[in-house]
Amino acid sequence: MKPWLRLRRGAGQPIAADVSAASVRGMPHKQVLRPASPLFIWISLSAALAVDLLPWGRSLFVPDFLALVLVFWSVHQPRRVGMAAAFLFGLLMDVHDGALFGEHALAYTLLSYGAIALHRRILWFPVPSQSLYVFPLLLLSALASVIVRRWASGAWPDWWSYPAQSVVGALLWPLVTWLLLLPQRRPVNRDQTRPI
Repeated sequence: MKPWLRLRRGAGQPIAADVSAASVRGMPHKQVLRPASPLFIWISLSAALAVDLLPWGRSLFVPDFLALVLVFWSVHQPRRVGMAAAFLFGLLMDVHDGALFGEHALAYTLLSYGAIALHRRILWFPVPSQSLYVFPLLLLSALASVIVRRWASGAWPDWWSYPAQSVVGALLWPLVTWLLLLPQRRPVNRDQTRPI
């Protein structure tokens, strides 16, 4: 038995040998995931775009689903979904909303950049705590959109709805994470005849 596994931190009492080193350090056990399918990534982004295209209006409790999915894939697969994809989907949202061309593209590009820059730090925390990092990212994206609208039109848009949508998006982060990681989880009942 390794010496650092024999003693509990600070207590000086021996611990059981079957306890893993990760649980001794306080880190939760992480499940090994399958690689993300590129087809599933793009289908989920297209589905989030389709949900955003529904006639919600500027409802207070409806977050930007495309922004949530972009943050998720920018955090979990930064080499497959990057700022170019965020820019492309932002242009599609600009065309749909009839907004200033490039408004959503700028907001989503900033969102993707922030998510990629923080992706290692975000993944270190458990999923509910990741919401504390996702909220400022969503708020930054909404703030960029408000600033562009203010600069272009000279009037303040409904700025009070953007923080509420960011809060709802951060509260939905655990659900979005669970749904988008579902196809990557390995089955619990493993085949005993498999060598690995």
